[in-house]
Amino acid sequence: MIFLPLPLVVALLLCLMLISILRANGEGKANLPFLALLVLSATQSALVGLRWGYQVDWLKFSLPVTASLLPPLAYASFRSLMNDWRLKSAETLASLAVPPLVIIALLILYPVAIDFALISLFVGYALAIILLGRRGPDGLEEAQFASVTSVHRALYIAAAALCLSAAFDIVILLDYEWTRGQNAGVIISNCNVLGLLLIGLTAWVAGDSKPEKFSALTETEPVSATTEDHEIMARLEELMARHQFYRDENLNLSRLARKLALPSRQISNAINRATGGNVSQYINQLRVRDACRLLEETDQSVTSIMFESGFQTKSNFNREFRRITGMNPLAWREREVWKLVSAHKNGHPA
Repeated sequence: MIFLPLPLVVALLLCLMLISILRANGEGKANLPFLALLVLSATQSALVGLRWGYQVDWLKFSLPVTASLLPPLAYASFRSLMNDWRLKSAETLASLAVPPLVIIALLILYPVAIDFALISLFVGYALAIILLGRRGPDGLEEAQFASVTSVHRALYIAAAALCLSAAFDIVILLDYEWTRGQNAGVIISNCNVLGLLLIGLTAWVAGDSKPEKFSALTETEPVSATTEDHEIMARLEELMARHQFYRDENLNLSRLARKLALPSRQISNAINRATGGNVSQYINQLRVRDACRLLEETDQSVTSIMFESGFQTKSNFNREFRRITGMNPLAWREREVWKLVSAHKNGHPA
């Protein structure tokens, strides 16, 4: 029987994720850093499987180098969703190139320090990613509104995965201290798989999340909205009403800012103060309202209405619909039909 180490199975799974992204349309259009992160995660998992599953000893020199690329690439992936990020900037290139160069230097000059360097690298970039997340979903200006909430959650999953990898490195160090590394192969082959899988899933950015807390299909009370905020909201509502801009499935905060010729942060703050929610919630509320109208006034299928109102996936559509209305689309349509039938029976116009 052919022996297939678990890390190689994970590498195969990550490759399947990559293929699904490359073949998909709409939400599958990931940017280059996310694709590179998925490729690197698969490569690292395959190298771990070969090193410890088949005892390919010379890979022990390449594994720390490829591992050092994971944290900066994970950071760059989420940083790329902010409109001031540039792939070819000196800052970006340095953040990607310096960690592996440092590890290569340590391999040559001071190999004992490599584990400590990797632990510091993983924890440091995890903290940097968490700081990006503190900007909230609206900070991810280049992320589509349909997926921005999932992307924001994935950001914290990535940070947790980096911390988990650092914790595994600490366990391996302790194993070498206490047992001279007798269990290192088992620990690395099995435990690091979880961290790599989490990072790969983060790059895929396709996991469903639970519905948010129910909120009625009404506006929330303004929170310290200024006159300027109301003016921005008026312009925004006119744009949405006249051109139905919210139906654009690729809409994001950056594109919205260009359309209104205003800074994205200014639009975000205006919506936050005027509605009490973030930009993606505001856009999704418009989409759900449009979907409600189509469910009531047409015989279109739910799937057709989902796409027409600007949603890309059934899971996201159902989640947002339930969050805003408290029921699923089919239940909404059945309720409206029942109300119409009841009105006719009672002799009242619809």
